[in-house]
Amino acid sequence: MDQRGQRQARVRVRGHGRGARGRGVRMRGGGVVGRIQVSDEIRATIIDHVINHGLSYREAAQRVQPVLRRSTVVSIVRTFQNENRVHRLPHAGGRRNIFSVQQEAAIVDMVVANNAIKLREIQTAVIADQGTFQNINSVSVSTIDRVLKKNHLAMKQLYRVPFQRNSEMVKEARFQYVQRIMELEAEGPHTFIFVDEAGFNLTKVRRRGRNIIGHRATVTAPGQRGANITMCAAISNDGVLCHIPTVGPYNTERLITFLDALRHRLIPPQEGGLLRPGMPLFVIIWDNVAFHHSRLVNEWFAAQPRMMMQFLPAYSPFLNAIEEFFSAWRWKVYNHRPYDQMPLIDAMTAAAQEIGAEECQGWIRHTRRFFPRCIARENIACDVDENLWPIRHERIDND
Repeated sequence: MDQRGQRQARVRVRGHGRGARGRGVRMRGGGVVGRIQVSDEIRATIIDHVINHGLSYREAAQRVQPVLRRSTVVSIVRTFQNENRVHRLPHAGGRRNIFSVQQEAAIVDMVVANNAIKLREIQTAVIADQGTFQNINSVSVSTIDRVLKKNHLAMKQLYRVPFQRNSEMVKEARFQYVQRIMELEAEGPHTFIFVDEAGFNLTKVRRRGRNIIGHRATVTAPGQRGANITMCAAISNDGVLCHIPTVGPYNTERLITFLDALRHRLIPPQEGGLLRPGMPLFVIIWDNVAFHHSRLVNEWFAAQPRMMMQFLPAYSPFLNAIEEFFSAWRWKVYNHRPYDQMPLIDAMTAAAQEIGAEECQGWIRHTRRFFPRCIARENIACDVDENLWPIRHERIDND
């Protein structure tokens, strides 16, 4: 080995390998441990040894545990002499936040005001607004995306809300509907029954599933769409009162048949057309579909002294509890795997029987949570709880 090689070897031995010098704290006995943070107590002890007792840097380094390097002691004493402090400064590495708390709140307000706004549009608005964002001359889209995630804003499916949904006429109709319901409750015993029709088709299946990565998720379904099956159902606080499926859509004649079956379910034959004090009145609440207003339906209710109907205001499905019943009922039908384990009609009946009174009571309570907003004639953009009650504990049903 030549002289140059011997000199490089001695340097590596002396420094314990490339890059090892200065990377640790030497322990008693010659061992070296990884870099540690010197606590404020040890720093105060070092200052006391050097300043008050006159020890050398090396002696002060040997008096503490773990043993420190002389250079570390020099740095601690120099900091005390120059800055008059013993404690360590908090970590301040990395890039600082571009936006202040107020500026992040302004970005969040942009998204709340316009749910369809794009990141590029937010970027342009931030740079153009030299009032709120006067110190921001450039910002990346990824930075804006991080700000939105930090404030719990995420990409979601957009729900289309008709312009007429919150027109003055519709809000007034909601107000009148709630007033009418409260008047009926004050007059005497009334049983509110929610009635509606919903279509069903076997070709509708779940849109998402699971499978091994690289393989499609598949599910078997009928090859042809076939005819729709329509279910007409009625629910109240007592649960599902009546449900009759039929092939094709409902019409006036089929609705009259359903109302007859519902009447037999509610009113015993011996009571017939009697209306005595203390007898409850049954209020049928349904939407404004055309055949609900037909002449035959009006004549049928005129002949029933203990049954009456109340129409829901337009663009207000959140006031009809049976909407949630049909949402739950459809998926229960799919869980029974019609045409695989049982006929479709049997699956529809079995699914309706699985829905109990407690579930119906919860759906009815949920519709009544909208009553104060209807009384106040407020805009109701979406019937999703998160939009109406942003604070989580206000969305919990305590009844």
